[in-house]
Amino acid sequence: MTRDPRLPGRLLLAERDALLPVLRAAEPSAFALPTVLPGWCVRDVLAHCAAALTMAATDTLHDFGDEANAADIAARADLPISAVLDELEAGYAGAAEAIVARGGAWDALALGEWVHGGDVREAFGIGDAYASAGIDDALTLLQERMAQPFRALPPTDVRLPDRELRLGAPDAAPAATLETDAATLMRLIAGRSPDPERYTLKGAAPQVYVTFH
Repeated sequence: MTRDPRLPGRLLLAERDALLPVLRAAEPSAFALPTVLPGWCVRDVLAHCAAALTMAATDTLHDFGDEANAADIAARADLPISAVLDELEAGYAGAAEAIVARGGAWDALALGEWVHGGDVREAFGIGDAYASAGIDDALTLLQERMAQPFRALPPTDVRLPDRELRLGAPDAAPAATLETDAATLMRLIAGRSPDPERYTLKGAAPQVYVTFH
């Protein structure tokens, strides 16, 4: 069965609808809370996301290196947080259309933005930070991304509480097994310090699964 080509856009819109009400209702001090990303507070993450979504919507993406990301954050440092949130909210819709139009080439951006929403939810102390609305679509995108041949990922059978999926080449014999929950899987893939007590990995080292930050 062919998956819905609008899936990455749907993931971004689900994130917008879940996250923006939380952000609009947050106290100003909440945006200074530290996140799991070293040196970045919540406001920094949101500024980065606003910039990335705006660039996707306008087809002006950069390399997302440290210097470019820092420049995006600095460019928004003097804006009121309401302006950052306005850009973020508009960016979700514009980027959703642009990413869908790319036919898969920018799907990783949609997944990365959803993970950054988890970074913010975790900083706010919200449960299921990395297994929030859109998790089914996020897992589908993750499986597709990890199946790309250039990743040289060991074929891994993953057992979650409610499903099984394959990371790596779909037709190869499994070289590793991973038993965990959806949120911990996303933490592992994104390098978000997963609790080693919450997963059992055999046949590979955890670091080989970290594919973006």
